[in-house]
Amino acid sequence: MGPAFTNLLTHLIFSTKDRVPCIKVDLKPNLFAYLGGIVREIRGKAYAIDGTADHVHILVSLPPSIALSDAVRIIKTNSSGWAHDQGVSHRTFAWQIGYGGFSVSKSNVPDVIKYIQSQEEHHRKVSFKEEFITFLEKHEIEYDTRYIWE
Repeated sequence: MGPAFTNLLTHLIFSTKDRVPCIKVDLKPNLFAYLGGIVREIRGKAYAIDGTADHVHILVSLPPSIALSDAVRIIKTNSSGWAHDQGVSHRTFAWQIGYGGFSVSKSNVPDVIKYIQSQEEHHRKVSFKEEFITFLEKHEIEYDTRYIWE
């Protein structure tokens, strides 16, 4: 088989374990930069990374050689390990088990980037839970509220 030519854009959303607000101001810029570095290591491209104290949004393009679930596992595992190394106050840092992955068309990239970059402002009006359920419903993804917050 010849080379694969893809443009698989995904808006990833995942929160800290139990939505504990542990992405502190001193950790946030370096954590988000580190997340971008992990994406580059797996030969992907992060178009935008931002979030709040309890969750993160990443617009990412991944190579066809890596499954989305594997990419998320690598991103979350490596970044939580890195956070633990940043000092005693970050030793309890952890990501939730699950994640949301939503496809994005090339024509919507500018709007998704703007949305991701305005997370602090957005969450003055809308909670993370409301936001996540809106994404699930907009993308017609079935869910059971007993399990989406694990």
